[in-house]
This record gives sequence, C-alpha cells and structure tokens, in this order.
Amino acid sequence: MTFTTARLCDTYSAHQNLQIAEPMFQSYGAKTSFSGQITTLKTFEDNVLIGEVLQEKVEHRVLVIDGGGSHRCALIDADLVNIAVNNGWAGIIVNGCIRDAEQIAKLPIGIRALHTHPLKSHKKDHSDRDLLISFAGVNFKKDNFLYADMDGIIVSDAMLS
Repeated sequence: MTFTTARLCDTYSAHQNLQIAEPMFQSYGAKTSFSGQITTLKTFEDNVLIGEVLQEKVEHRVLVIDGGGSHRCALIDADLVNIAVNNGWAGIIVNGCIRDAEQIAKLPIGIRALHTHPLKSHKKDHSDRDLLISFAGVNFKKDNFLYADMDGIIVSDAMLS
C-alpha cells in the first residue's frame, strides 16, 4: 500500500480514532515508510522477549516497544533486526535506543527509535506483551494500525486507505 502520513492526516484527522505521535523518533533502517498491525511489548533495559517475539513469522506487523525511554542501553541491535527482516516484520518502533545503526541502515525494514547507544541490554526476562502501552502522546494497542514515514507516525484503530 502506498501512503503518506500527511495525506492520511488530511483525510482522517477529524476522526477520533486517529492518533499522531509526538515527533521524537529518529529513522533507522533502509525503509523510511512502513505500516502494519501493532504488536506491543513493554520492557525496561531487557531484550529477551523482544528476541522471542521477532522470531515469529508475521505479515504486515509492526513491533512497538515501550522501553521506558531509557538512554542507558540499546534494546535492538543488527542481529535482532536481521531476525525481524527474515520473519516478515514491517517495522519496529522503540521508545528507547538501538545499536549497530550503520548495519541497520542497510536492512530492508523501518525502524524508529529515540537514539543509539553502544551498550547491549540486560537479560532479565522481565517484559510484558500485548498490553496497552502509551508514549509519545499515543496509546498503542495490539492489532491497531500504525503508519510511519519521514513526516511522522500515526495510529488508527481501523485500517486506513
């Protein structure tokens, strides 16, 4: 599907089901535009469940990770992004940091994160999946629809065309 978030906003901004994320994310990954249904994950400086979720074969899905906005370590690295690409993930949104940005920039997936950080995350296995998570002024809910491009990120409870 070809879209721009600007056109989607022009068409749907009067609808109550449209949310627009605050412009706080940087773009990583070779795809600057991506969309899909949301899978949510809440964690803090721990990427065990992230790796497990990205192992799942999916179509048209975006993993939205609430990492608590931590700037103390990276939740995503090139190895995890390669797994995501190989399993069909359209994109990943990280309320936190990534690492291996140079390698990730060459991979065919959309990635949005706050920043980069060279330190890997912990392995505590303290995470939750498919919860309602909120950051950047948006409520991210499992199976809602996310659209991202260089203008921003929007979320809707219905598919937009």
